[in-house]
Amino acid sequence: MLYRNLGKWGLKVSEIALGSWVTDLSGTAAEQTARETVNAAFDAGVNFFDCADAYSGGAAERFLGKVLGEHARNEYVVSTKVFFPAGRGANDWGLSRKHIIEQLDRSLKNMKLDYVDLYFCHRFDPTTPIEETMQTLSDMVAAGKILYYGVSEWSPVQITEALHIIKENGLRPLSVIQPQYNMADRYIEDEIIGICEQNGVGITPFSPLAQGLLTGKYRKGEPLPAGSRATWQADRQINNLLTEENLGKVERLIPIAAELGVPMSVLALAWILRQKQVSSVITGASKASQLLSNVRASGFTIPQDVLGEIEKILNYHPFVRKIG
Repeated sequence: MLYRNLGKWGLKVSEIALGSWVTDLSGTAAEQTARETVNAAFDAGVNFFDCADAYSGGAAERFLGKVLGEHARNEYVVSTKVFFPAGRGANDWGLSRKHIIEQLDRSLKNMKLDYVDLYFCHRFDPTTPIEETMQTLSDMVAAGKILYYGVSEWSPVQITEALHIIKENGLRPLSVIQPQYNMADRYIEDEIIGICEQNGVGITPFSPLAQGLLTGKYRKGEPLPAGSRATWQADRQINNLLTEENLGKVERLIPIAAELGVPMSVLALAWILRQKQVSSVITGASKASQLLSNVRASGFTIPQDVLGEIEKILNYHPFVRKIG
């Protein structure tokens, strides 16, 4: 496993991280599988574990805290997020000072931690001034409850405004962003990567395999694999990605991965890691074998001529899409 700095900052994170978004905690057997996956990640050198207060209604935080608690605190970097509703009250969501402080304390209690290494604003809150949010996050760093903070799905304008307010008011710096980024969704290349380079902000992308599209298990003209995410996911994100165009690209990428001697998923992860501003790639894994496959992407370099071939296949053109 290789490690990279979080942007220009001193924190080192593993090139491959383990996320908790799709962690199945629906029973004893499922929880045991999740535990084995986390421990396999540790054994493989993964030191960055990502979570959120909204995942499984707080159960994901409690589970991760329990498993991470079996390891020394200096051995891992853990993140969580705030924004989505945590209750039915008017102040039980968003990025107000009240909600951030209350929810951060709840997350720390869930994970049995004194501090989190990274804390993200999950989405942008149009009902709260950015000044209030940035001041609160800076205060929580000063209080020792957060070491580094950042945002997830924010637009370039929102990120730029936050950076300006931080500089203008002498606040603790915004150190990291966690956007969606993969071969099928490259919007951050248009402006956000440049903003991060100029300000020393690290990037830890989520959904690097496009909900499973880039694993190669969904094939053009073939039925959906039994038990795959496309057969049960409530919001149908993966189903919306299974277009003829996307599946056609995957069909052309699979032989390239085979020629390089790696699974399609490793090719997709290594392709993201070609970006120097990317600090770590947040992957999901429903079992240890998937995690162990993903970590092969760390240190795997795609030859320049192959990158050129991939670029022709992806045929990316800048576009505008809704963020968040």
